[in-house]
Amino acid sequence: MVRLRSLEPPGVEIHAKLEWFNPGGSVKDRAALRMVQEAVSTLRGRTLLDSTSGNTGIAYAWIGAALHIPVALVMPGNVSEARKRIARHFGARIIFSDALEQSDGAIRLARKLVEDEPEKWFYIDQYSNEANPRAHELGTAREIWDQTEGRVTHAVIGIGTGGTIMGTGRGLKARNRAVKVIAVEPAEALHGLEGLKHMPSSIVPRIYKESEIDRKLSIATDLGWDMAERLISDEGLLAGHSAGAAAVGALQVAHELAGRGERGVVVTLFPDRADRYISPP
Repeated sequence: MVRLRSLEPPGVEIHAKLEWFNPGGSVKDRAALRMVQEAVSTLRGRTLLDSTSGNTGIAYAWIGAALHIPVALVMPGNVSEARKRIARHFGARIIFSDALEQSDGAIRLARKLVEDEPEKWFYIDQYSNEANPRAHELGTAREIWDQTEGRVTHAVIGIGTGGTIMGTGRGLKARNRAVKVIAVEPAEALHGLEGLKHMPSSIVPRIYKESEIDRKLSIATDLGWDMAERLISDEGLLAGHSAGAAAVGALQVAHELAGRGERGVVVTLFPDRADRYISPP
């Protein structure tokens, strides 16, 4: 975790947890590992299948390679070339869904595949699997608490499957009910913040419980992209666009605190690096 001093208003600290240091390069390693560990005894020779916008798929792919589990991924056709290439290098099979339907189209196609051939696929379903938030409740939340020495006052986290914010929020609130858990989502239904979900227009994941969060912020794509550029120039962090959106949310919360003359320790989470989105020359 690093402190983003260039963004901080007086009296408020902003910290970012850099999840690209996980083995597969993203926050999704945490949930994928937990889900596979809890499912491995019930696979019975079937191919592990899930829908993914990329990072969870990469996590399944490298974990599958390590454990000799066959993996198939349903991805929207417009996911970045880097994500496709990495998943294939780990041996995963990729099935593409309609790019215009984004992550919801991938979910629908994965469900159809399982419905047609249930004996072939083990549908691990990151959007409904309680092992997803459990990974963050037991791991991410504890790390944030320890790394801030219990001083965290606000957690500002993007919504994808909902697993990260649900689990991290539960773990932090178990330690201090006063911690505010704030979700970040794209402001637009058709957006450019890959990995994040616009909940009002999406299939809402079963694991996402909006009643458990304190607040939700809508961040425009342009603001997320501009912040990603700022993080490169001002902090030397090659953060992805969803990380940029999370930083915009954290900055908004920090300025609100400062404007009221309050102190705070705002923690956000950067899911991955920008090189996941850079096309080869």
